Amino acid sequence: MALHKGTRGQQDREERPEFSINPLYGEANPVSGMTGRPPRRCLPDEPMAPTTAYQFVHDELMLDGNARQNLATFVTTWMEPQAGKLMSDCRDKNMIDKDEYPRTAELERRCVAMLAHLWHAPDPDTVVGCSTTGSSEACMLAGMAFKRRWAKRNPVSYPATARPNLVMGTNVQVCWEKFCNFWEVEARQVPMEGNRFHLDPQAAAELCDENTIGVVAILGSTFDGSYEPVAEVCRALDDLQERTGLDIPVHVDGASGAMIAPFLDQDLVWDFQLPRVASINASGHKYGLVYPGVGWALWRTADALPEDLVFRVDYLGGDMPTFSLNFSRPGAQVAAQYYTFVRLGREGFRAVQQNTRDVARSLAERIEAFGDFTMLSRGDQLPVFAFTTAEGVGTFDVYDVSRRLRERGWLVPAYTFPPNREDLSVLRVVCRNGFSEDLADLFLNDLESLLPDLRSQPAPLGKVVKAFHH
Repeated sequence: MALHKGTRGQQDREERPEFSINPLYGEANPVSGMTGRPPRRCLPDEPMAPTTAYQFVHDELMLDGNARQNLATFVTTWMEPQAGKLMSDCRDKNMIDKDEYPRTAELERRCVAMLAHLWHAPDPDTVVGCSTTGSSEACMLAGMAFKRRWAKRNPVSYPATARPNLVMGTNVQVCWEKFCNFWEVEARQVPMEGNRFHLDPQAAAELCDENTIGVVAILGSTFDGSYEPVAEVCRALDDLQERTGLDIPVHVDGASGAMIAPFLDQDLVWDFQLPRVASINASGHKYGLVYPGVGWALWRTADALPEDLVFRVDYLGGDMPTFSLNFSRPGAQVAAQYYTFVRLGREGFRAVQQNTRDVARSLAERIEAFGDFTMLSRGDQLPVFAFTTAEGVGTFDVYDVSRRLRERGWLVPAYTFPPNREDLSVLRVVCRNGFSEDLADLFLNDLESLLPDLRSQPAPLGKVVKAFHH
């Protein structure tokens, strides 16, 4: 979540520190509400009618963007009404109280088992896994398991002289940089080169040494939607072990792709079929088709998750093993994930994800046909594609396009790639379930209608929109 630093500066600039309430918001007497002016940033002295409180909070939230038009987020923005009802039924259940809510805990176990089968775990019935608040927490847990396993192998040198490191591409999601910062691990990042926008297997192996706790491979880069070559990374590390004896495990960050590849790319080998893959995470609230926030972390075997990281708490009358950064959280999202699994099954997931990929491919093809843009990816892995202005286009840039689309309600991020491709700025479109062909047509029509004005500009207006941060 965002870190807020107080409100003094903003409050000093405001002319009116109180809310203004429409008299008609009152329960019965429209005049009764005319004197109500609750403060904005401190608790009011008196309560107010629930309809009044609802209405002015609702009015303020109207100024948020329309989630269905948000083509920046990977997070699910539409679910069936039945799923919403089920989540409402479970919103008062605390996921951590497994002894008090045993059926919710059972649904979590079933989801872990289903994912273990889906990702070809050696023994799906005994796989180790848990739900999380999202992929960021799941990645933190996987990184902690890596570091603890490495520390156990180096009890003499760590922490006295050895500093652990983690190898990854510069295209990783920011949660991995947070992990390295919070847990004092050196981040060794392979930069982008030319038209390679993700991890190079050989370069990753060359960065490994006796203090490397693991290598992270991304199944679905957020920068362009492409899969990293997980099998090739594992082969490079196999060769490294043959030459040096270093046994480096791999974690697959499948935040998005782990819920796409099993259904649409069944010939792709990326998961626990590769013996070097020790752990996998996924976001249930991305292409797992559930509202935020739920994620999943699975380990190949119990040995991959050190037992001393698991807390066993005598809580509410039962022995509760936990491995998490959070404690209390709602069980609604886990129930919704189980609903989605049993509702769709393999064939249903395949149909939904295929439709989303078809929309992405079609939209990328039609945008390229305008002639103003060059495609970096086409939605044929993740249903995500990135594009930049074509060579010779000098009157506008990607930031102009992003700003003008925002005027029509479309949120399309414009951002610069990481080292060594800081010269490349792109737009990225994320297609999700609920972004239909009809909505894609509306988006394309709006983009096409903006192009004449953009082409007639004397020059790009510059980076006047806030850049998108991964």
